[in-house]
Order: sequence, then C-alpha cells, then structure tokens
Amino acid sequence: MTIFPLPAFHDNYIWIIQDKDSSDIWAIDPGDANVVLQHCHEHTKNLVGILITHHHKDHTGGVAELRQRTNCVVYGPKHLTELVTHPVNEADDVTVFSRTFSVLATPGHTLDHLCYFSPTEHPILFSGDTLFRGGCGRIMEGNAEQMLAAMNKIAALPDNTQIYCTHEYTLANYRFALSLEPNNDELISSQRTSQALRASNQPTVPTKLSLEKKTNPFLRTHNESLKNQAAQQLNEDPADNPTASFSQVRRAKDSFS
Repeated sequence: MTIFPLPAFHDNYIWIIQDKDSSDIWAIDPGDANVVLQHCHEHTKNLVGILITHHHKDHTGGVAELRQRTNCVVYGPKHLTELVTHPVNEADDVTVFSRTFSVLATPGHTLDHLCYFSPTEHPILFSGDTLFRGGCGRIMEGNAEQMLAAMNKIAALPDNTQIYCTHEYTLANYRFALSLEPNNDELISSQRTSQALRASNQPTVPTKLSLEKKTNPFLRTHNESLKNQAAQQLNEDPADNPTASFSQVRRAKDSFS
C-alpha cells in the first residue's frame, strides 16, 4: 500500500492510498474533485473510497461529485448525511485494502473532527486538521479542553506513528514554535530540513509522532519554559492548570505574526 499527496488549493493535501495489487485508490479529504479525477484519468485509477475527517469545504467540497462520478463509498462524520454513505464515530473500524483503521473522535478544531488510525507494525494516522507538523488546528467550534484531549489521545499512540495531515503549514508553525523554544535543537534541525524540502517544492509531511513530541508546542504544553514564554507573549501570568496552559499556547499562536 502506497500513500502520497495530491496538492489542492493553496496549501491543502488530498492523500491518496493506492493498492499495489490493483488500480483502485482511496482519497482522504478531497476538497477538489478535479484534482482526484485528473489523477485517475492520467494514471488509469479507480476511486473506490473516501475518508472525511471533518465538514470544512476544503476537505469535503469534491466529495459529492466524486461519489456521483465513481459510486465510491464515503466514510465520515454521521451528520454529513448528503455526502457520507457509511457514518462513523469513535471506535468504529474502516477497512482500506489490507489495513484496518480505527476511528478516533478528536473534537476541537471542529466538533465533528475524526482521525483515522491504523495500529500495525508501521502505524499510520490521518490527522486532518487536528495535528500538523509543528502545530495543531485552530479551535473553531470546540474548546481548549477538547483540543488538549485530542492532543493527549494522539500523544498516546506509538512513537513511530506516521502522521498525515492535510495542510502545508510547517514553516509558519515552526516560526511560532521557535519563538517559544529558540534553543530546541530538534526543532532547529527539523526547521532546516523542512526549509530544504519546501525550497525543492516537496511536502514536509508526513511527520512522525516521536518528532512531534520533541518539537510541536501543542504536544509540549506541559513544558514549563514553553508555557511561560507563551504567557509572556500574551502579557498574562502563566496558567496554573493543563487546560489553561494549552489555551495560552493556542491563543499565543493565534495572535503570532
């Protein structure tokens, strides 16, 4: 099984899962139908399934046309009744070729956000807009408590989990991360690697959970110096509980320029 991104819009990635033994493919969060249809036409592929992480149009805008054109199955949040053929929620399973993905409910960015995790020897997480390389999604519908719970849920996965997010936000995320931890050697090294990738027009993702634990401020809101720096950027006193600390880091990122 091969996974690769199709760029869409300004900074989206539509992840494609390809089975080595057939011409079938699955798509993750196809916001643009034309991108997927063009790939299928150019490479003689058949779209047989779609996974949706949440309802935002840049993740779902192409689903209706793709479903109409290909009659593919669509897994996603249960309230998307006009798009989804197979509604799923926490602890449900989805079989994609030879791999089984468990559904993780991760509200925060949106209330309906789902991630898809395959716990094999080489684990995979499709994280949508919940976790990015060096960052996390804005809290648009949920709250800090929910988003922190989502971070903790992801942090509990195996360290070798490959994380496939849906936006190329890495360099902007790292600028903020470095403002909190300017002496983090792992972060400095990862930024350099990412800059080189982007200079060659290559994606900076997927990333690995072990790297995110060392570099991503939203998985590190327990770190005292990081918390204090975020509070300082907000001109606030450091928070005294995990949820409030996470909220400070997220709000510091929201106002960072």
